[in-house]
Amino acid sequence: MDGFGNDFFSPRNADDVFPELFGSRSVREVKGMEYLFPNEIFHFHSRNHRFSPRFAGFFGSRSGSSSSSIFGTKPPAVETKLPCKLEDLYAGATRKMKISRSIVKPNGQLGTETEVLTINIKPGWKKGTKITFPDKGNKQPNQLPADIVFIIDEEPHDVYTREGNDLLVYKKIDLVDALAGTTVNLKTLDGRDLAIQIIDVVTPGHELVIAKEGMPFSKENGRRGNLRIQFDVNFPKRLSAEQRRNIRKDLGGQPQQQ
Repeated sequence: MDGFGNDFFSPRNADDVFPELFGSRSVREVKGMEYLFPNEIFHFHSRNHRFSPRFAGFFGSRSGSSSSSIFGTKPPAVETKLPCKLEDLYAGATRKMKISRSIVKPNGQLGTETEVLTINIKPGWKKGTKITFPDKGNKQPNQLPADIVFIIDEEPHDVYTREGNDLLVYKKIDLVDALAGTTVNLKTLDGRDLAIQIIDVVTPGHELVIAKEGMPFSKENGRRGNLRIQFDVNFPKRLSAEQRRNIRKDLGGQPQQQ
């Protein structure tokens, strides 16, 4: 390890590295440049024009999962779930999160500070969406502060189930409503009253699709998924003799032989 927390590596030829960093063709064209970097952070060997490993510490290591530089290593991001109601993901919302983190005071002692982070939840965001706040984690000696990442977690809803950008509703209706028709009343996620007329005969497992009443597409303004109503028919456990006769009469069936 060198003095800046970087893994030691074999020096590269300066004539190869300088064009990448300074746009010059060789070390010879930047003679005297070492005076721009105090404390020997930058220097090269005049005989063979090869970089000292100290130079790597200024630009950071390219290996490993955590970045490093003369300011120290950067720890992995701190991730936490952000529970959201389906209504918030439908219409959008603003959440304020108060965080507390460790800091290094100017005198070198550790302290604590608090900050309120504002999260603007966009309509249509899905479970697993990540919101990153760079460098808002704890600050430790010889380390860069970690990033804080909030991960959207969708809370269950009493009526609606989300499938991609579609909303599903499971509705159980009586046999008479399945045959004669009915009205399904729903309260949408943004508070509207939706009355849906059912005219066709409903069979068990039937699905009715209402276009553009689903979740919004977060990256396509104005576009929405569908509302899908899946029906389950509640059949009566028994019928009286008169009810059976009336059903046969009304549906055009032949009278049952006694």
